[in-house]
Amino acid sequence: MAISEVPTSREGAVKTLTERSLMLSVNGKNIHIQVMADTPLLLVLRNDLALNGPKYGCGLGECGACTVLIDGIAARSCVIPALGVADRAITTLEGLGDRDHLHPVQRAFIEEQAAQCGYCLNGMIMTTKALLDRNPSPSDGEIRQALSGNLCRCGTHIEILRAVQRAIILCSSEENPHD
Repeated sequence: MAISEVPTSREGAVKTLTERSLMLSVNGKNIHIQVMADTPLLLVLRNDLALNGPKYGCGLGECGACTVLIDGIAARSCVIPALGVADRAITTLEGLGDRDHLHPVQRAFIEEQAAQCGYCLNGMIMTTKALLDRNPSPSDGEIRQALSGNLCRCGTHIEILRAVQRAIILCSSEENPHD
C-alpha cells in the first residue's frame, strides 16, 4: 500500500492519501487496479484503462459527456468515486459495440448524422441505451426528458431526436429479426 502526504491547507495540515486495490467490471472484463480513495471513475476509465468514450466535460456531473452505464443505469462518471463501483457492471461506449458490430443505438446516431463536434455524443448514446433498455417504445416527451440532462452546444438536437427514434426501430427489429 503506497502512502503519500499532501498539504491540504495554508496552515500546513497534512492529509494522508492511500492507494487501494480495486476490482472493476468494465465492459464485461474484470480489471484489477490501484487507485487513490477519491479518484473519480472517469479518470480511471480514461487514464488507466484507455477508454476514451466518456469525456471530461464540466467535472460536476451536469453536462453528461462522461456518462457510462452502471448496472444498466446512466451515471455521471466524473462525480462517482471509482471505489464506489467495485463489483458493479460498468459499460462504456466502447462496450456497446465496435466498428464491425455496432450497437443499434450507435448505428442510429451514425445514420442520422447526429453529431457535429461529437463531444456530447457519448452521453447521448449511453443515455439513449439506458432509456431503451427500460422503455423500448418511449414517446417523444419521454425521450426529451431522458436526454434533458445532456448538453449539446452545437445544436444537433433535431438529429439526436431522429437518431433515438431510429434506434427504437433498429433495436425492435434486432429483437425480432424474423418480423
